[in-house]
Amino acid sequence: MQSRFPLPDESHTLQLGQQLAAALAGGGVLYLQGDLGAGKTTLSRGIIQALGHSGAVKSPTYTLVEPYELGDLRLFHFDLYRLADPEELEFIGIRDYFDPGTVCLIEWPDRGADRIPPPDLILTLEKVGRGRSATLSACSESGQTMLGALTNI
Repeated sequence: MQSRFPLPDESHTLQLGQQLAAALAGGGVLYLQGDLGAGKTTLSRGIIQALGHSGAVKSPTYTLVEPYELGDLRLFHFDLYRLADPEELEFIGIRDYFDPGTVCLIEWPDRGADRIPPPDLILTLEKVGRGRSATLSACSESGQTMLGALTNI
């Protein structure tokens, strides 16, 4: 199951993030793919803020993971861009982050190889003119339910 969303500007990217937040509120793994500057962190900010975070949303490029406690919900935002070897994830205790009911947003998931769990959803962002386009693919039964809950932006 796959859906495509046009994102002509940042506000549309944030709106998609808000819709994804509602779909992910029960937990799930979302892979975020796209070139540098495609909008992965902007989309993550939309998700994180929609789930209740009121402060700034930093890209975890140097820390690899940024944790958020959002009421009863735990969210982890990963950015694996600077990861030299997937084995490095063992040093941060990667397996401890993927509990049921936890939301995990993973930028550059291909760099995590087999050290990270499979996604429920894969979101691919592409530059289109001055805007972006998002393609969402469901990879699990849970992901299909999440994708079905989204409406057009």
